[in-house]
Amino acid sequence: MAFNSLQYALFLPLAVCVFWLLRPRAARQAWLLAVSYVFYAWFDWRFLLLLLFTTGVDYAVGRALEPDRPGRTRKAILTVSLAVNLVVLGFFKYAGFFVTQGAELLGRFGLSTSAPTLQILLPYGISFYTFQSMAYTIDVYRRRVPPSRRLLDFATFVAFFPQLIAGPISRPIRLLPQIEADRPRPSSRRVGSALLLIVSGLAKKVVIADPVAKVADAAFADARPGTLLSLAGILAFSVQIYADFSGYTDIARGSARLFSVDLVHNFTQPYLSRSVSEFWRRWHISLSTWLRDYLYIPLGGNRTGRARTYRNLMITMLLGGLWHGAAWTFVMWGGLHGAYLVVERLWRRGRPERAADDTVGLAQLPQMVGTFVLVAVAWVFFRARSFAEAVTVLRGVFDPGGSPLPGGFGAQVVIWAAAVVGIDLLGRRSASPFQLALRRPLLAGAAAGAALAGIVLFSGQPTVTFIYFQF
Repeated sequence: MAFNSLQYALFLPLAVCVFWLLRPRAARQAWLLAVSYVFYAWFDWRFLLLLLFTTGVDYAVGRALEPDRPGRTRKAILTVSLAVNLVVLGFFKYAGFFVTQGAELLGRFGLSTSAPTLQILLPYGISFYTFQSMAYTIDVYRRRVPPSRRLLDFATFVAFFPQLIAGPISRPIRLLPQIEADRPRPSSRRVGSALLLIVSGLAKKVVIADPVAKVADAAFADARPGTLLSLAGILAFSVQIYADFSGYTDIARGSARLFSVDLVHNFTQPYLSRSVSEFWRRWHISLSTWLRDYLYIPLGGNRTGRARTYRNLMITMLLGGLWHGAAWTFVMWGGLHGAYLVVERLWRRGRPERAADDTVGLAQLPQMVGTFVLVAVAWVFFRARSFAEAVTVLRGVFDPGGSPLPGGFGAQVVIWAAAVVGIDLLGRRSASPFQLALRRPLLAGAAAGAALAGIVLFSGQPTVTFIYFQF
């Protein structure tokens, strides 16, 4: 069930109330696991079987990775876990893509072949829970975390419903101890912070992301968008994906807090970044740090010379793009970001390292605008359904004779973009909506009131699926 649905509005209070009414920790854990499975099965009960399979395999692998086993045996056991997870992920997410691409490649060499049509449903959240489960077995192998002794605890760690479908990807060293602990009931202050996070997330999704999506859809669907329509569409999607995904994360974090569980921050004002490397320290933090720790560093990171560092950056970002979806447009998106990071490192060679600074002013504006333009250009390939569609939108930026911008669309995009920037500027001063409420109660109260009013006003629109549900 979607976070912005009536079903979830009824499901969450029921799940929380029953959880805290139960006394023994084991009963609470069993209830939390049961409601997590109900939440996941709501989309399609068949997907639950795959989640159970992944959970069983990695729990068994974790138990088998005892510290006193010989190194070769432990490595072989870890290999089993990685192979099973990657094969499952590869089959459900990429089998159809690679079969089609293989058939097209053979056709170019004059070998006539017909690719079988693979009607494979993509299980919701498979990329997220697979990465989370793989992180567990890798960290147990590296002796960073002890293996989970109770299947009930480990299954809850994998299936914890607030972050199951679209993250954030929780590290075992952070989430598993919270799941295993006998947590106290949340205080009134903690409940207040949770509710503020949920309201702010719903507002981002319902009031900003869904309405501005109409502008992006119009631009990307047009056969020949003009300059203003293309620019508005690119800006609109940049606003949409940020408000949509960060809104989901806010609701996930708020929901988890009601169970006295803290999920990681996944966004820290990414559109105020002054470089692409800074953007990736602020955007989808749980994925970027996962790719850094489990892919980039094992490849050698920046310890193997400049050429290999650039190679490692490109491999990491290309695979990060492919993680998002089985399409060359996602690979192109990752490749652009890899190229940005390589060029940035080349530019900074021999220059002194800039000290970390969160200052936002006119002096930083050119760097922020330049970074945003690079990120927005890459978003075109992320949003487009094909290379041709991406090229059409980018070409439209330089085509004043193309389709005009419909009346009112320009003002909408400017308003929603200003709203996102305003939210980020407030976020620079407060780590959470609740901290802002404590420091500026009148401002926070007005913002919360406006958010609730906006949610009520826009809630009559058709429910739009969160973008990251497809990954």
